[in-house]
Amino acid sequence: MTPDALRRLLVRDLEMAGRQVAAYPNDRLLWTELPGRPNPGGTLAVHVAGNLDHYVGAVLGGTGYLRDRDRELTVRGLTRAEVGGEVSAAVRTVSRVLGDLGPEVLAAPFPELQRGRRLRTGDFLIHLAIHLGYHLGQLDSHRRQVVPGAGALSSASYDVLDAVDG
Repeated sequence: MTPDALRRLLVRDLEMAGRQVAAYPNDRLLWTELPGRPNPGGTLAVHVAGNLDHYVGAVLGGTGYLRDRDRELTVRGLTRAEVGGEVSAAVRTVSRVLGDLGPEVLAAPFPELQRGRRLRTGDFLIHLAIHLGYHLGQLDSHRRQVVPGAGALSSASYDVLDAVDG
């Protein structure tokens, strides 16, 4: 796995999160709370954007982004455009920072301890991609439950991966 491959995967899924947010027909539905679901779609989108702005942007890229995780999980009532703007900012950050990394960085220790453990940067970036994918699935499920007649959004999900012959 290369920094560019990780960049393409993270950007792909962040862009899909933005498309999910835009697919809500109004701002109110983005924040509709459902029984048994701790987070509405807006919370999920704000959280994944903040998570990547922090770990990729601030920690790896030195952007100066200051994370407010409590805000990510408690904010309500932002417009779809505001939430989409946070996601778009994360797309730009991830694209720029991971686009500037060399492959040697993946083997180096991630600059911030994770639950008291030092992980390799490549391993932690894979974790971040899985975390994003998990919440992206929750976002899609929430949208489908609160938007009457909503279906899946189409995605060219494998277009970002290099084909391997053989």
